[in-house]
Amino acid sequence: MTSPSPPAGVPKCGIIMTVLGMTQIMAWGSSYYLPAVIAPRVAADTGWPLGWVVGGLSLGLLVAGLISPRVGSSIERSGGRRVLAFSAISIGVGQIGLAVAPNLVAYIVAWLVIGLGMGAGLYDAAFATLGRLYGYGARSAITTLTLFGGFASTVCWPISAFLMSEVGWRGACLSYAAVQLLVALPLYLLVLPRETEQLTAKPAHEDSAAPARQSNAKLGTMVVLASTLTLAAVISSTLSVHLLTILQSNGMALVAAVGLGALVGPSQVGARAIEMIVARYHHPIWTKFASVTFVAIGVSALWAGLPIIPLALGFYGAGIGLESIARGTLPLALFGPSGYAKLMGRLAMPSLLAQAAAPSIGALLLGHAGAQGLLAALSGLAVANLLLALLLARLVMRRRPVAYVA
Repeated sequence: MTSPSPPAGVPKCGIIMTVLGMTQIMAWGSSYYLPAVIAPRVAADTGWPLGWVVGGLSLGLLVAGLISPRVGSSIERSGGRRVLAFSAISIGVGQIGLAVAPNLVAYIVAWLVIGLGMGAGLYDAAFATLGRLYGYGARSAITTLTLFGGFASTVCWPISAFLMSEVGWRGACLSYAAVQLLVALPLYLLVLPRETEQLTAKPAHEDSAAPARQSNAKLGTMVVLASTLTLAAVISSTLSVHLLTILQSNGMALVAAVGLGALVGPSQVGARAIEMIVARYHHPIWTKFASVTFVAIGVSALWAGLPIIPLALGFYGAGIGLESIARGTLPLALFGPSGYAKLMGRLAMPSLLAQAAAPSIGALLLGHAGAQGLLAALSGLAVANLLLALLLARLVMRRRPVAYVA
């Protein structure tokens, strides 16, 4: 698969992808994946309720969801350089806030600041930036970026565990703050191009002269797409926070749980690498369908208590790995590059708002129904999402999608 050719004045795709890939790993690891390792220690050291400790991430995701439409519009108008730089500042300042938080209120406020960074700097903003730079050619760039991002938990869970054992959870937060402010921020400002601000053109697919039936079909496709993306995000966000706790519920030590949990990352990357090879031969809707199928198999296998936990985690990891690709490439294939960044911001909002509630609800289920009860609920959601993906595939095949580039 060839890399998209950059417009005049834009650095080569390989340079931008290396920078975005590295910064995505650390952005995810220092925000979204952080509570999975430090939350129990934070609660034990401070006496703060675990539900509120984990709830900090939920509130951060709430903020991320609320600002995501504005983030998409800003990237559509003037590119991703300033937005991604803002994300590094927000995550870094928020991490400092966590490190020095004297009480639960200050801890929660710090997570609200980190939420600004998550909304402005995780996958949706990065995908929108690539779409703004490369148009249809962004499909291959998006897939490549997810290859980097797939290592976030694999790299950062062990790093977080190591830092926590050496300098405590507050020292770990300060270390991640230094990475954001001293590494990610300069990289964004030095490598990403300054783009000319432009008015957002009205996409061709929103032409007011289009037949009402066609417009309704597109609206229906959009609703189903947003629903399946949101449901997938709920499942992955819940397990990203509680997977280690679930694995430890049967007496597994933290080190062993981290080792097994780290298998999810390579599974994501493996699935994405295969997708890079075969993507040119199929529409992204089939990437989406494979994703929800693998997630349903993996989560259901964990719930059933099958003895091969690594295999179940492998299916789950492959599924969420493909989901990240489908999240970026399917809207591009269906609706085209015009207005893509703005569309990604709108699609991100329901997903992030749902994710905001998922970890806390998962903690409540763990407390009242145990690990098996939580896994049963997630298995039901995974099967429901499989049915949604089937409906979306039917809708896509019934209409003539916008052409796409592999």
